[in-house]
Amino acid sequence: MALSPTWIRPRPEGIHLPGPDVWIDPARPVARAIVTHGHADHARAGHGAVWASAETLAIMAARGQAPEAGHALAMGVAIGLGDVTVSLHPSGHILGACQVRLEGPDGRVVVVTGDWKRAPDPTCAPFTPLPCDILVTEATFALPVFRHPPPEAEVARALAMLGRQPRRCLLIGAYALGKAQRLVRLLRAAGHERPIFLHGALKALCALYEARGVALGPLVPVAEATKADLAGEIVLAPPSALADRWSRRLPDPIPAMASGWMRIRARARQRGVELPLVISDHADWAELTATIAELAPREVWVTHGRDDALVHWCRTQGIPARALELVGREDEDD
Repeated sequence: MALSPTWIRPRPEGIHLPGPDVWIDPARPVARAIVTHGHADHARAGHGAVWASAETLAIMAARGQAPEAGHALAMGVAIGLGDVTVSLHPSGHILGACQVRLEGPDGRVVVVTGDWKRAPDPTCAPFTPLPCDILVTEATFALPVFRHPPPEAEVARALAMLGRQPRRCLLIGAYALGKAQRLVRLLRAAGHERPIFLHGALKALCALYEARGVALGPLVPVAEATKADLAGEIVLAPPSALADRWSRRLPDPIPAMASGWMRIRARARQRGVELPLVISDHADWAELTATIAELAPREVWVTHGRDDALVHWCRTQGIPARALELVGREDEDD
């Protein structure tokens, strides 16, 4: 039996199920799509019908990407789309993020992970390992150099630096969807109960997380505080705000950034980051390779990221692998 089934077709603009004419995370508007999560390189505006988690549909609506018809699927509940049985399962990436399990008419199972991680995250459901014939995975941090430290240790470093310089504020660049909310929860778990101050661009998504049951504690817009109020405090902002004029209102900020890319010191220097925090919402090299070994798929397809290294590793393990070279995937600020 041929390993690659005919009922699923990788295309540059996304993964296509030709029977029901449904695309997974397509890079352009389509009539029918399955969307793994709400980040903009996976969730696009302009689709007709979208199948996704209820949280992802809410995120898409909040970001102006609502489809004409949204179909919320509960995790683990299978539906039929043409000749393919589809179910969603947590990927551990951000709120509502899911893997897509596909079972074709030939009985073979393909799992499309979307973006994923296995590190604990109190803002979303944990990754569910799904046995499959073909694993379709991201490879954002698929190089041996990328081994993410415990996020609790990174947060402890940040709080210690702020404690040594109480006249300054700690300005942390964090991706608005997923990373900012996870960082708030990590700070709360570390004992930081004081208000956390937010750039205006983070307010709506933090409110959405709270409405979905993710408690974040006291959050205050920076616009409601004076410069003196912010001394000794933590401010969260989009990464682009670190070098923006907006930051001039802050009291001698300590520029920090929370991202898996902060493992690369040159990136931190380029962004003017004084305190790089290696906190990632993607699987690192160890997670990627250990998970593939655990699932033991018959084949691996790599959607985006450092695909050459992961494809090579799979082949050394006797697992056929190939890069899909999808368009429209970004190395987001993690």
